[in-house]
Amino acid sequence: MAVVKTGARLHFGFQNLSLANDRLYGGVGVGLAEPHVKVTATPAETLRCAPAIQTYCEAVIDVLEVPGANISAELFARHVGLGSGTQLTLACLCAVAKAYEIECRPRERAPALGRGGRSGVGVATFEHGGFVIDAGHPTERFTTEPPELGDWEVPEPIGAWSLPDSWRFLLVIPEAKAGPSGTSEDTQMRAAVERANPSIADEIATVLTRQLLPAVVEDDLTTFGQSIARLGRLNGAWYADEQGGVYRPPAGPIIESLSANRAITGAGQSSWGPTVYGVTAKERQAEAVAAGEHALREAGVEGTVKLVRPREKGALIQD
Repeated sequence: MAVVKTGARLHFGFQNLSLANDRLYGGVGVGLAEPHVKVTATPAETLRCAPAIQTYCEAVIDVLEVPGANISAELFARHVGLGSGTQLTLACLCAVAKAYEIECRPRERAPALGRGGRSGVGVATFEHGGFVIDAGHPTERFTTEPPELGDWEVPEPIGAWSLPDSWRFLLVIPEAKAGPSGTSEDTQMRAAVERANPSIADEIATVLTRQLLPAVVEDDLTTFGQSIARLGRLNGAWYADEQGGVYRPPAGPIIESLSANRAITGAGQSSWGPTVYGVTAKERQAEAVAAGEHALREAGVEGTVKLVRPREKGALIQD
């Protein structure tokens, strides 16, 4: 029996979506300790798993070229902006590989599983956790029509850094329509790339080099929060036509409410949402949770509020 446990991730945005620039995408995000995915696998002659994970498991069995497996999984919510698909896929991959005593190689095998095609953040946080900025792809490889399945390499991290143990991320997950995925996501991303204003990438580069990265290496929580919030707003300008505004409803009023609270140094939308994040400190966690609950009430929606640590290690893979 093999067991793999990995946490969610936040995706703050991309460095560039414009075809006018030399490199496309370039994800920015962080691994989280919670919520988590836990996958258990044993060798078998056929595949046995729950219907909810069957598509993922079938792909893994095919890529590893094994006859089958008994696979069970503990999951967190899908398509809410926390990276469930990539974490589940790679956890299944490594659990089955471990059960068969095969080398896992998640970065190498991720493209054949349909992962790492745009952002490398999910793969990188599965490997080693931390705060990650990836290199993106050469623009000539990723035009408005992406390469065929598996015909890419997962972008390598430009850098990965551990965040201070005292930093926390507030997750506010409203009960709202799940974010786009699969063909729908590809269509919306294509539209955003076709219209993307290249000057926004220049502003993001300034935020990254003059504010965000110095804040990470200097353990400056306030500037870090302000910087990723700015990064999110700039990304939102690229997606406004696709998601109905800078943020996808109902994220906007929740972010506005969190941003006005002194316990939160920065707030934004993770990926397509609806998950909203807030940056805070361990000593202000009670105030931050209260701010999240208040934000949901002000927005008039139900939802869940959770305070989590950044994840500084990769997935746990065990016999």
